[in-house]
Amino acid sequence: MTIMTQLADRDARAVPYQLPQPAGMVPDMLVPGGAAIECDERLWVPQGDRVWFRPVSFAPEQGFYINYLRVRGAGVLSRHRHNGAVHAFTYRGTWRYLEHDWVAGPGDYAFEPPGETHTLVIPDGVSEMITLFFVTGGYVYVDPQGRAMGYEDVFTKMQAAREHYDRSGLGAGYVDRLIIGRSGKGRLDVSR
Repeated sequence: MTIMTQLADRDARAVPYQLPQPAGMVPDMLVPGGAAIECDERLWVPQGDRVWFRPVSFAPEQGFYINYLRVRGAGVLSRHRHNGAVHAFTYRGTWRYLEHDWVAGPGDYAFEPPGETHTLVIPDGVSEMITLFFVTGGYVYVDPQGRAMGYEDVFTKMQAAREHYDRSGLGAGYVDRLIIGRSGKGRLDVSR
């Protein structure tokens, strides 16, 4: 007798849901180690000088992605305008936007509304910043007057990850393991 059967015999709340899930629903996904910032270094995709991102998941059909951003050392990273909402959870170090008076540190949550333009800065004295970003839509890199200079979205992030993982030995197909609704594998292990 399994533990679940024993629980079900004692408590009706322990009975699994008995009806089918909604038609067209994408499969669920578990990424063991997905919340770990200490991991195989090959998972960190170079993005710029002293800047890397580590994808947790990509949802091209829904137009969002989740990734860690790691920056080593102080400096100005980018000025960009969001066309979708962003949620950020800081794990290590501090960061701020030139356009705001707040500074995000470990344990802090920041919300960035669609349409906002801001300039990401890592303050002096910060040796490493790691923040988890939930990015909906994309963003456009702009100059101080708002003129477009480039963009990023779920598709450009997936392409950068594919190219890096191919070069790193993980293989370009490794990205497919992180795409919501396409893995079909249930459990994914990105900790190795």
